[in-house]
Amino acid sequence: MGWKVIDLLYWEDVKKTGTLFGAIILTLFSLTQFSSISVLAYLALSVLSVTICLRLYTSILHLIYKTQEVHPFQSYLDLDISFTQEQLRKSSETLVSYLTSTVNHLRRLILVEDLLDSLKFGVLLWLLTYIGALFNGLTLTILVVVGAFIVPLVYRKHKVQINQYLGLLRGQIKDVTAKIQSKLPGSRPKAE
Repeated sequence: MGWKVIDLLYWEDVKKTGTLFGAIILTLFSLTQFSSISVLAYLALSVLSVTICLRLYTSILHLIYKTQEVHPFQSYLDLDISFTQEQLRKSSETLVSYLTSTVNHLRRLILVEDLLDSLKFGVLLWLLTYIGALFNGLTLTILVVVGAFIVPLVYRKHKVQINQYLGLLRGQIKDVTAKIQSKLPGSRPKAE
């Protein structure tokens, strides 16, 4: 269970990443055809079927070979999954911190603290209306999952070329932003 997310996204262990990627994509595609309740029920039933079969297999081996029966999932049953008060406190503090930061940032954008940032936010929202008209949320989720598993691998293999083009793009965006900001009333130049 000590998998690192970065190792998964960079396909360090192809079997683990492939299994996880396949399971997520299969679940998401299932959700496009069936209700979420049906998909969850079928997933739980599949897992239960496998665990019952493994438990029966070890019991049969115990009866045939007269070995000491070892529960195949004992190590998982013995795991302590309780949370301490300290862990819960840290998690809730982190969640509240992210939530507060998000609300403050949205307030700043919606109430037009910086005109250019609010205009960029408006353009983003306008683009999202078109994306929403073309795709539903589940399709976007599938695209995000596929991108999350593919983009890091492509970036790792072509890092130099991608960084070169991103540098050029950043420079052009910075120039255009500076020109727009100098012409807009009420916008302040950003300190870098």
